[in-house]
Amino acid sequence: MSDILAVAEHRRGDLRDVSFELVTAGRELADAADGDLHVAVIGGDVDGFADELNREGVDAIHTVAEGEEFNHDVYTQTVEALYDELAPEVLLLPNTVNGLDYAPAVSNGLSLPLVTDAIDVEYGDTLSVTREMYGSKVETVVEVDADRVALTIRPGEWPPAEGTGDAEISQFDVDIDESSVRSTVTGFQEVGGGDVDITDADVLVSVGRGIEEEENIALVEALADTLGATLSSSRPIVDNGWLPKNRQVGQSGKVVTPDIYIAIGISGAVQHVAGMKGADTIVAINTDASAPIYDLADYGVADDLFDVVPALIEEFGGEPPAL
Repeated sequence: MSDILAVAEHRRGDLRDVSFELVTAGRELADAADGDLHVAVIGGDVDGFADELNREGVDAIHTVAEGEEFNHDVYTQTVEALYDELAPEVLLLPNTVNGLDYAPAVSNGLSLPLVTDAIDVEYGDTLSVTREMYGSKVETVVEVDADRVALTIRPGEWPPAEGTGDAEISQFDVDIDESSVRSTVTGFQEVGGGDVDITDADVLVSVGRGIEEEENIALVEALADTLGATLSSSRPIVDNGWLPKNRQVGQSGKVVTPDIYIAIGISGAVQHVAGMKGADTIVAINTDASAPIYDLADYGVADDLFDVVPALIEEFGGEPPAL
């Protein structure tokens, strides 16, 4: 029997979605390895987080009351201590800014091979990890030739775990070497138009280069307002300076998993698709009926967005802007 240890992630008082995706991925691995799934949460409201993480499929939750926010040195020491105590076969971490901050240090300290940015895993005689390469143009499978491994998973690739579990919740005490803690979080500052977090949106209306001119974005913005949705974009819009970086969806932007994603004037390059393919329902509006976005879309309108979008605004009770 081989156990799995997944480390949850939280930020500013809230568990991040990837924490529940880790539970799903971890449960799949634990089932294949005939082992238990352990979940650890470090710092913050660990008792409240533990209650949220107690989803179906979790066997044990370990709370570590150390600090409020992420700290590289605290996480590194704590995860290493948890690993030494539990001896899991797979150490499962989020492929996020925070996760990639401490994962290399932990894998080095524990002498574990590290495979990052997994989009799929299979457990058989060996662990097979699917990753994307060359700007998401190709998928490769990495066969891990080791008994134990550290693995980071890409957010948005696994559905979040649901249901209510009956995990054993226990406090894990770790003796932190305070002399090795060389930084601390003193506050947060929003950067780059941080007025909205597109990763939290239920409905996204996303605009691409098909909008042609900056002033035409007002049309797509009007649709978003009419639908009560959030405006987002592909990379060319941000590169042109027409929308701030925090609105960008894609490999170099944010990974989003809304209920509905409406792609307007977006061709569907692999870099963009990597950021939105986890949406429940995808609607595409593009004049090019052979655009790659239609390979992914649930619904598509192969027509001029300057005709389709105003019609949609009117249909839902709004008034199209004069361009």
